[in-house]
Amino acid sequence: KKGEIVGFLGPNGAGKSSTMRILTGYLPPSSGCVEIAGLDILNHSLEVRSKVGYMPENVPLYTDMPVRPFLEYRASLKGVSKKQVKPRVDESIEKCGLSEVGRKMIGNLSRGYRQRVGLADALVHDPDLLILDEPTAGLDPNQIRSVRDLIKTLGQEHTILLSTHILPEVEMVCNRAIIINRGKIEASDTLENLSGKVQSGALFIEIKADSKDARDQLLKLDCISNVSIKDEADGWAFLECLSKPGKDPRESVDALIKDQKWPLREFHHDKASLEDVFVELTQE
Repeated sequence: KKGEIVGFLGPNGAGKSSTMRILTGYLPPSSGCVEIAGLDILNHSLEVRSKVGYMPENVPLYTDMPVRPFLEYRASLKGVSKKQVKPRVDESIEKCGLSEVGRKMIGNLSRGYRQRVGLADALVHDPDLLILDEPTAGLDPNQIRSVRDLIKTLGQEHTILLSTHILPEVEMVCNRAIIINRGKIEASDTLENLSGKVQSGALFIEIKADSKDARDQLLKLDCISNVSIKDEADGWAFLECLSKPGKDPRESVDALIKDQKWPLREFHHDKASLEDVFVELTQE
């Protein structure tokens, strides 16, 4: 939707790169149809391309050109009028933090700055939709944080489709995620709703009780799917309780502990992460 930052996820070979190439008009679809902003990509190819900015994983740059002339050249290739080339390049340079290196040769820039040049290139014609493929690949932690903040800022004005294998990045940046596997969509929802579609994390408790008896009692609860004995020593049992999808076991387990009068030493709940969701939906 307009104004969303959407994470596009899937294991290797799931079809992410092919999908992005189709969306950008780089690869024709073998069947079906694709619309961007209500326009069919085959019947309105040039118009669709004018609305899309694409940054592939390996950004293709002319390393023997300085940053500003390169962006001016790219703007003219993308159909930006002569009057608008300078203001569009100025705005892209400012947004992407390239003011200090505008006259430097691209070949002399660090990888982080090259990624920024690729992003400025994708932005220079002011597209409605930005498609970013692994935008932080190969960057150091400081550069990753910087590019991540930049993507958040750009998301205020553009719709962004972000493909990455770095799942915490999706959790920090995106409003929604689409997970594909073997060319089919397995899930498409907000991150919060996706977590509810799988086992809702694990509840860890440490109680003074017979571990096997405690496990049997816990398994009788409607919200619990499995209980593992992680450790037992000096009469204390450390247990991991997995809940059923969409269930929060804390209230029921707490009530059982009070009812059985088990002394309690630990009680904490780990929510299902995006990684848990991804693995459950895509692993055989």
